[in-house]
Amino acid sequence: MTEIDSSRWRIGLIGYGEVGRILAEDLRARGLAVSAYDLKLAQPEAAAALRAHAAEHGVRVADSHADAAAGADLLISAVTASQTVAAAQASCAGLVPPAFFLDFNSASPGAKAEAAAAVGAVGGRYVEGAVMTSVPPYRIRVPLLLGGPDARALEAPLNAIGFDARVASDSLGVASATKMCRSVMIKGLEAMVIESFTTARRHGVEEALVASLTETFPGVDWEKQATYFFQRVIEHGRRRAEEMREAAQTVREAGLAPWNADGTAQRQAWVAELAEAGVFGSRGAEGFARSADWRVEADRVLASVGDKHR
Repeated sequence: MTEIDSSRWRIGLIGYGEVGRILAEDLRARGLAVSAYDLKLAQPEAAAALRAHAAEHGVRVADSHADAAAGADLLISAVTASQTVAAAQASCAGLVPPAFFLDFNSASPGAKAEAAAAVGAVGGRYVEGAVMTSVPPYRIRVPLLLGGPDARALEAPLNAIGFDARVASDSLGVASATKMCRSVMIKGLEAMVIESFTTARRHGVEEALVASLTETFPGVDWEKQATYFFQRVIEHGRRRAEEMREAAQTVREAGLAPWNADGTAQRQAWVAELAEAGVFGSRGAEGFARSADWRVEADRVLASVGDKHR
């Protein structure tokens, strides 16, 4: 196999949200040319912040999916889960073979297969990527599982430009199934903690709850973990709900009823609705103001439901 020199690659980003901006910053820091497109560029208020970030970091703002794909050696899709297939299809008009298409999205194996078919039809090399933990702490070095027939060809050049990727399988769907099964657990735990701790707060038994959990799971700092879970769901509940719908679909593809995954999606979406209604304050440029104590956010939730559940 001919060694690929990725040091001069042109990178296209589809999706310029939290993940897209982090990748853009780290790729630009390595001197790579980056173009980005996001549907929110059509929304004046959101577009202003995105364009400002792009200007600060030397990222070219593209006019469309196809424009971001045009001339790219590597196109990275980092959109909300529900847009996985649509983003791939819309990008194909600009994708020039043999460009790689790295699908960063948290979607079911079925959705990844559909996206791969669209990319493959125009001669692109589709590789699924499963992000295995939260991106912000690790940034471009977030652990990433690759999958599909072209995954091994992308692994080394991807790592050469700063990623921490390894091939999970030459078969499409294995990496995304791993991610989705993990999400059933991790996003489910987020939803359970929010439900359990908020209920405990209402009944005045939160100290006893934390003490009991600490006794059972002494390796977890439940105060710190609960605060982190509240923060992440408040900030990204809508995106998480979409991911959990994909996780539910993955469970269905296994022949099981996704009771837990569906319930998690509902709880995440409910918190997102509260956030959009202003329950947690106004969202600033850096997101919602974060409290160091989960009780503050739980009290806001309880205040929003009032006395009807007393």
